[in-house]
Amino acid sequence: MEKYFAILKKCPLFFGIDETHLAKMLPCLGAQIMPFDKKYTILKEGNPARYIGIILSGSAQVIRLDYYGNRSILSEVGPSELFSEAFACAEIDAVPISVIANEPGEAMLIDCGHILHTCANNCGFHQQLIFNLMKDLAAKTLAFHQKMEILSCRTTRDKLLTYLDLQAKQAGSPRFTIPFDRQELADYLEVDRSGLSTEIGKLRKEGILKSRKDQFELLQ
Repeated sequence: MEKYFAILKKCPLFFGIDETHLAKMLPCLGAQIMPFDKKYTILKEGNPARYIGIILSGSAQVIRLDYYGNRSILSEVGPSELFSEAFACAEIDAVPISVIANEPGEAMLIDCGHILHTCANNCGFHQQLIFNLMKDLAAKTLAFHQKMEILSCRTTRDKLLTYLDLQAKQAGSPRFTIPFDRQELADYLEVDRSGLSTEIGKLRKEGILKSRKDQFELLQ
């Protein structure tokens, strides 16, 4: 497990926990390593929520499919980032999302029950883990509200500009890179791809933004 420590120390779940304690806690938590290939379904919609996942290498998308098979991208997760923690904590019988790998990599799976319930060894790190988990869930709640702010916009143009404005603020610069290609961005914004491309073209002509693939610059 030691080869993953550099990534795990960046994970919000293990904030404030040094490598010595990390080495002791991972066996106690029953941590498992899952290798995956591109397009592999790391977590499938409808399965029971039991594990908290951490991407160790590679990346994945958290997606939702509607009744007709239309895809909506909820978020992108990369190395050191968590997924499925809210569902695991809620212990729901069937998760409403899937997690699909963008590229080959590895994930760590931790049984949420081992975090929320202290073990027979009475390990001292549980309190810190629970505190960290609460902070992560609060941050994810804020991110969810940002997504709702975007989707509440009536037009493709407004959704796009709201999203790009949030990305610029997070980057602290009018120049930034987004984690999506055009189809993925359309799926994230829940709009038609051709309509999205049309709006990007209009905004370029109006001098509001510059863009090239996944790179954007807001000019106004």
